[in-house]
Amino acid sequence: MRLLVAFTCLLAGCLAQKPQPCASPALLTGTFTVVTQNEKLEIYCKYEYDALGQRMRLQQQGTYQTKPFIQDFLLLFREGAMYQIFDTNRTCIKSALKDKFHPMEIPKDATLLGQAVLGSSSAPGQGLLVNTWTGDMSDKTGKYLSVVTEFGCIPVSTSYQTNDYGWEVIHFFNNVVGILDPSQLNPPDFCKDTVMKTDEEPLNFLSLFHNLP
Repeated sequence: MRLLVAFTCLLAGCLAQKPQPCASPALLTGTFTVVTQNEKLEIYCKYEYDALGQRMRLQQQGTYQTKPFIQDFLLLFREGAMYQIFDTNRTCIKSALKDKFHPMEIPKDATLLGQAVLGSSSAPGQGLLVNTWTGDMSDKTGKYLSVVTEFGCIPVSTSYQTNDYGWEVIHFFNNVVGILDPSQLNPPDFCKDTVMKTDEEPLNFLSLFHNLP
């Protein structure tokens, strides 16, 4: 009986613990969408994320100012390089990447807004327990709002302010822990001898979504 009481108290204590900032799994595959407040930009993107090797693959399609586009990027942060890949004619553009790798995580200085269930808590399997966090962007240009699962710290959505678009909202779905196709995180054979462009300013990560044709 004492053991049961002790276990019940321990369980209650665990459930009452305040959520803490967290990091997403080091290897993730999934999809996200991006929409902007001023309706200039909409993106549907399949991604591979490797925090161990500091690599990302973004295969996106969408519309910018009502004009459709398709883009395929491979970001190699350790090499400071970004490949734009064109499978149709088997060519690449290699550019300098100036950003440092930023893992998917909730910063330690983030503020917890609250915890909620997406869906329903009426029965098992009907809802998803998530935590909502807010804080200042790393460049101090605005605020962000991030929602992650309580268990696993899987990204659900992120919103942040930009000067050009107002609020941008990113929704994640079909996330899988792990890399389904590791070859997606290496330059294709036809890209390996591509020379990096040196006649332009190095790119940053956000420019992939903003500097569109």
